[in-house]
Amino acid sequence: MGTTISVQCLLTVLVQLLLLSVFRSVESSIHIYDRDPFREVGNAYLVSGGSEGVAASRFIPPPRRSFRSSAHDGLSYIRFDNITFWRSKAAANRNPTMAYNSGLVQIIIFGAADRDNIGGSPYGGQRSICCTADLAKLEGCKQGEVIRTPSATDANWPMVLNVNFRGRQLSAQLKKKEVYIKKTGMYNLFFISCDPKLKGMKVSGRTVWKNPEGYLPGRMSPLMKFYAIMTVTYILLAGIWCLQYVRYRQDVLPLQYCITGVIALGLLEMIFWYFDYAYFNNTGTRPVGLTTWVVIIGAIRRTFSRLLILSISMGYGVVRPTLGGLTTKVLLLGITYFVASILLNITEYVGTINDIAGRAKVLLVLPDALLDAFLILWIFTSLSKTLEQLQAKRSSVKLDIYRQFSNALAITVIASVAWIGYEVYFKATDPFNERWQGGWIITAFWDILAFGLLCVICYLWAPSQSSQRYAYSDVRGEEDDEETESLCKETPKGDISLIKMDRKEGSDSSDVEDDIQEGKRE
Repeated sequence: MGTTISVQCLLTVLVQLLLLSVFRSVESSIHIYDRDPFREVGNAYLVSGGSEGVAASRFIPPPRRSFRSSAHDGLSYIRFDNITFWRSKAAANRNPTMAYNSGLVQIIIFGAADRDNIGGSPYGGQRSICCTADLAKLEGCKQGEVIRTPSATDANWPMVLNVNFRGRQLSAQLKKKEVYIKKTGMYNLFFISCDPKLKGMKVSGRTVWKNPEGYLPGRMSPLMKFYAIMTVTYILLAGIWCLQYVRYRQDVLPLQYCITGVIALGLLEMIFWYFDYAYFNNTGTRPVGLTTWVVIIGAIRRTFSRLLILSISMGYGVVRPTLGGLTTKVLLLGITYFVASILLNITEYVGTINDIAGRAKVLLVLPDALLDAFLILWIFTSLSKTLEQLQAKRSSVKLDIYRQFSNALAITVIASVAWIGYEVYFKATDPFNERWQGGWIITAFWDILAFGLLCVICYLWAPSQSSQRYAYSDVRGEEDDEETESLCKETPKGDISLIKMDRKEGSDSSDVEDDIQEGKRE
């Protein structure tokens, strides 16, 4: 009765999640400002409106002519929709009722390469964002406005849009404006006020950032094509594996069931990632439900893959029929890793395109990294014991397979460590994300590495007519065959069966005793 109720509850939760995935979506490439407060930075008050890599437009539509935009029209722009600035009633009442300009807010758009063109320093000291009396004399800027030096390549950039409060109005609005991007780069958007009387101001509205091929941010755009290619490669691997599986289904080992599950999860994850990015690219919004599902599937796949590698390293199905007393420990580690992985990935991917704050990310990445390190240590320790056992039992075929597996695993770990070092170097030497066009490779590498190791495992343990030779029940088979051969040559014909039977019984009993003792030790 209790089991039935639990199953019903689980089904109810799954149905609710599916409904959420259909009806809910979150703005991503569309940046939302919901009464975001201005913060004081130096002599300015500002709000960061976003930062994205944007490719250059393939053409610029003629001015003062209506043009219907679509996701794949080749245009790149930042569009402002109903951007509204709100000031306090006390700040509004300080101005005459009929004042034409009772407060100025400036919208600044600049590329990472032009970051030094915003702000200035009167005597070579700390830079100021807003023009002061001293700077007005030295640099010719207008006091009370943002200091802007025209770019060497385009005098219109950095782009500045002015929004003025009128009289005692509590709000000022920029209804709709599109700024077309003529040059590929990492662009930053800030709302800035240099007026101390506007302290405590807030902003609402949204901005839409678009690339020539759709709404995907520039650094994410190549990932959609990447996941399409990965989907095809997983389909090819699954097809080859299934052919072998069906062909030799009578000889399939329990280990090969696990490999089939990892392939299926990997294929499902790649398909979901592709549709997640495709939907995002076409609409500018990212569905919470679909992204949540792909993150969950990815966490299951990573957990299951690591447990598979750990089980293989322990000799599951080859040196031992089960994991014995270690099953509970392995499952506990798997559950812990799954929870840590899913928390990290939901925070990083669901409902956001911006990198999460450094401190928050460290708190989530650290448990995941420590668990990975512990798993690697446990895997290589277990693998060493398994190789020793196979060597002691002179199982040359299995020993050769495990040596190839250990070599592949060592290469994977070395490549992972080297790539982590490169990733740290990549981010440390690019604080302003100017190399954003190559940033997708950081994410893609881990999927490629996981797929490569999976292919090695599939090759080494592919279903075949000799699969049962690698099973636990035949651990001493090769040694026995060699001994039987020598006995056939040296003993009379009538004694062969008795000697062979005695040796078989001895080997079987010694195998059982060895496994019992090993289980007790572990």
